[in-house]
Amino acid sequence: MSIIPKSHQDLLNEETGAYAYLSTLMADGSPQLTPLWFNTEGECILINSAKGRIKDINMRARPQVALLITDPKDPFYRYLQIRGRVVEVSEEGADNHINALSLKYDHKPWQSVPRQTRVKYKILPEKVFANN
Repeated sequence: MSIIPKSHQDLLNEETGAYAYLSTLMADGSPQLTPLWFNTEGECILINSAKGRIKDINMRARPQVALLITDPKDPFYRYLQIRGRVVEVSEEGADNHINALSLKYDHKPWQSVPRQTRVKYKILPEKVFANN
């Protein structure tokens, strides 16, 4: 991912196991924050949620988001702040995506929830700050 400094690209690797914290905007302009699993595809960060959750509603209505990805070994001093926008929202492939994330973070297959529709989001980073 070219916008991410080389010094912090390891935080995006599968092996690092870093978590992301997603900030979305509520209708009244106030922030909403959620910890979550992520991975990457090309220049984008991929996340997953269930349709109808607050972050899903917020990202569909207001695609501007921020992410904080912390180094699991040094979470207070080494991190990435990323501001960007949701460039794609899709239910296609979302079940496979959440399963891949579950294998990455929980080391077991995803247990689907009845009547829950999974959604995959592509976030394009636009501004990045790397703290060391």
